[in-house]
Amino acid sequence: MSGSLVDSTLVSTDRGAEGSAHVPRRLMIGTGQNVTTHMLPEEGTLTLGRAPDASIRIDDSSVSRLHACLHVGAVIRVEDLGSANGTRVGGVRLRPNQPTPVPPGQVVEIGSSWMMIANAPLSGSITTTGVQEPIALTQPTEAPDDKDGLVVLDEVMRNLERVVERAAIADISILVLGETGVGKEVLARRIHALSPRADKPFVGLNCAALAASLLESELFGHEKGAFTGAGQAKPGLLETADGGTVLLDEVGEMPLAVQVKLLRVLEERQVLRIGGTRPRPIDVRVLSATNRNLEAEIASGSFRRDLFFRLNSITIEIPPLRQRLSEIEPLARRFAKMAAQRLRLPPPEIDAEVLVRLRRYQWPGNIRQLRNVMERAVVLAEGGRITADLLPADTYVGPVPKPSVSASPSPPAASTDDVDDERQRILEALDRCAGNQTRAAELLGISRRTLVSRMAEYNLPRPRKRGNDQG
Repeated sequence: MSGSLVDSTLVSTDRGAEGSAHVPRRLMIGTGQNVTTHMLPEEGTLTLGRAPDASIRIDDSSVSRLHACLHVGAVIRVEDLGSANGTRVGGVRLRPNQPTPVPPGQVVEIGSSWMMIANAPLSGSITTTGVQEPIALTQPTEAPDDKDGLVVLDEVMRNLERVVERAAIADISILVLGETGVGKEVLARRIHALSPRADKPFVGLNCAALAASLLESELFGHEKGAFTGAGQAKPGLLETADGGTVLLDEVGEMPLAVQVKLLRVLEERQVLRIGGTRPRPIDVRVLSATNRNLEAEIASGSFRRDLFFRLNSITIEIPPLRQRLSEIEPLARRFAKMAAQRLRLPPPEIDAEVLVRLRRYQWPGNIRQLRNVMERAVVLAEGGRITADLLPADTYVGPVPKPSVSASPSPPAASTDDVDDERQRILEALDRCAGNQTRAAELLGISRRTLVSRMAEYNLPRPRKRGNDQG
């Protein structure tokens, strides 16, 4: 991670409750493939090192006798005590005797060992063996074990990768945040593959795809005759995934009534099927994903705070594709290659101007949208070459500079009819949304920034706001 020591866009926790007394915190220490956990006091100073009198002893020859100390309070700070092999936060070595804030979820390297702070209690220690090779965070394939798709080039994602590798081996709940199409399920599968549960089931459920009654049945199961149509008993996903991992995708859409039952299951570690009388013990790790702001949902009363704490031992936020420019080209090439393979075509060539345009676009649909764009281009390409005119009109953002690294011919200019059609679509969208540019952009499937740029390009006046317009 370049620049700052701590990037708060990557790993976050319940910001409103960070450091408060009702959110216990623990310290995870990793040496080799052993991970131990230590509950932290509400405040105080703890020393870490090989010395027998260290507050927390780390048995690792790369760790100095008194290597570092933690200053615990509302904000936790780590201080290097002049160690031989250094203390690093986000890959940056700390200067001795200068306490540095460390938020929960941030990996701190202590010699060749590491530590990380997490919310919510977990007693005992964890030992893992046989950790699998990682799969890609931005894996652009349907099969999560296809390592050929590994694309982790951006420095932001490299730091995120380190956090995922550490968090995966600790058997704790993780909340994955990010915009639609950013790769939350891929990251969840990666966490499972790196965890001690990797040889057990991974089961995912989209909480937004089912009505409340069906969602409850899918999660918890039902007994025969529990309701009309229940002709036979059926185990729920929590039972099906016993020993493995459950992903609750779009967890912010879960109805309150189901949230209450889920909280009870997670606290008691047993599930009662609908219509059943005998609870069944379960052993699952729960990962959750959402593109919603759960803190705002809690404030509005649509999400339970106690469930949020239960699901949120660590929160990992995946940055949108527009913040990972160095990954756009390799992802685009990979998607094009995969599409060509499915069509039994040779890998296509991609004009330099196409890559320039892809980098300039904001990608509101993130990786999923990029994959669709490249698959479309491969289908339409003639002669095995992807040119800029094969990209959707939405990806055009202002004048595209002539690339200096290629002699590729410029694409044909957009026709007057295409320009008039797009101009008319923008006008109609603005009219339908009462001048609200944010909603109009959503209706058009583009970002608000792209809409504003397009309006300036077509010399369209900024509409006057009507009603409560925040656009």
